[in-house]
Amino acid sequence: MNNQVRVRFAPSPTGPLHIGGVRTALYNYLFAKQQDGKFILRIEDTDSKRFVEGAEEYIEEAFEWLGLPFDEGPKAGGKYGPYKQSERKSIYKQYVTKLLDSEAAYIAYDTPEELDAKRKEISNFQYDASTRMQMRNSLALSKEEIETLIKNNVPYVVRIKVEPNIDITVNDLIRGKVVINSSVLDDKVIYKSADELPTYHLANIVDDHLMRITHVIRGEEWLPSAPLHVWMYKCLEWEDTMPQFAHLPLLLKPEGNGKLSKRDGDRLGFPVFPLQWIDPVTQEVSSGYRESGYLPHAVVNFLSLLGWNPGNDEEIMSLDHMIELFSFDKCSKSGAKFDYEKARWFNHEYIQRASDVELEQLFRPILDENKVTVSKEFAQKVIALVKNRAHLIEDFWEQGSFFFESPTEYDAKTVKKRWKEGTPRQMTELIEVLEGLDNFSSEHQETVVKDWIASNEYNMGAIMNAFRLALVGAGKGPHIFDITSLIGREETIHRLQKAITTIH
Repeated sequence: MNNQVRVRFAPSPTGPLHIGGVRTALYNYLFAKQQDGKFILRIEDTDSKRFVEGAEEYIEEAFEWLGLPFDEGPKAGGKYGPYKQSERKSIYKQYVTKLLDSEAAYIAYDTPEELDAKRKEISNFQYDASTRMQMRNSLALSKEEIETLIKNNVPYVVRIKVEPNIDITVNDLIRGKVVINSSVLDDKVIYKSADELPTYHLANIVDDHLMRITHVIRGEEWLPSAPLHVWMYKCLEWEDTMPQFAHLPLLLKPEGNGKLSKRDGDRLGFPVFPLQWIDPVTQEVSSGYRESGYLPHAVVNFLSLLGWNPGNDEEIMSLDHMIELFSFDKCSKSGAKFDYEKARWFNHEYIQRASDVELEQLFRPILDENKVTVSKEFAQKVIALVKNRAHLIEDFWEQGSFFFESPTEYDAKTVKKRWKEGTPRQMTELIEVLEGLDNFSSEHQETVVKDWIASNEYNMGAIMNAFRLALVGAGKGPHIFDITSLIGREETIHRLQKAITTIH
């Protein structure tokens, strides 16, 4: 057995990558890096009917954005390729032959109609040791019948032959020892002559063996297939290379019971895919964490704690720290509720820790979309003032759009509450005060304006709230003199004059 830890993430390119798949890949990555091992991408594209154009590229791009690079894979390369199952046809064929020659598998000619008829005839029908001799396969048919079928090129499948009443043990790193009796397993199809491709059950085993995979870390939903995989290793005489299994808990709906689905995200307003996905057939757009304004490491940190607890109260962790602390004995056996509000909290925390330079680059497309042309430095200063209120990148615009454009309307409730009969006169006086300043810094403005308010015995709240309404168009925003010092004297006075003539 290879001593170096080697794990694989093996998605099928049948659509966008679900966030649960990202969590599975992340746990593979954390374990591999902790053990100085290899993190491998394998594309399982043997189901040609379900293949979706662009899905493979989407998977690679998602992990590039998340900052979880693969050591081997279709793009990264590696000495155990090809890393796409559709390019490994000839490899699988020899192992199909090996299983047939050792009588560990057999050929079946049953048509879909015949299988449907048998399911109607036998309640809970299963193609196994108790029923296989009633079917059209190489175990039940005569030699002459088989020769005729071969001569006529009749399509067939190859099924693994599972012997009954044998206890199969799966040693799982999270769930412990799991024992399943072989009688509950059916003789799964492992190869189809129609497309000359293996099914998951064979391709998975062959690839894990040939790619020297040491640990199979995957979702709980794959646990029922583990006993069959153990049986397959036995049939291929590869028991000494069998990887260790770890079946992760499911990601559950935020509300109610069941597995997290796209419908939950659509209903509650959060993404379930790492990147935006546009369906190539319907053109339906599904939101992604990247396009929704999440930082990649915030997503990684959030996902890491859905099913794993480092054993302390830490929540904000660097990737290196996660790698250091990760262990399967701290992974939960039960499902993890997907708390999308917690995801927003993580993103808020990471926004606070990110540099304004980095955040400006992420904010720039939103400025472009709103046809705003400002310097990087100006945008960075705005971000510094509003980011403590931001959970998503788009919140910078919601919280600070008034920095970039003068108000075109004024919040009616705020006008009614803050703009009184004498307000225009007071704002006109304020303009004179601001025009007379030789220093327009936030600190100097505040001192002079507050002295003016006090000396005239004006109500501080009334003046400042009306001033904010004129500048922002609503009763929101950061410290008022931070706003005015950034937009400058000319723009501040222009907004005051506009409010005086507009608000009635």
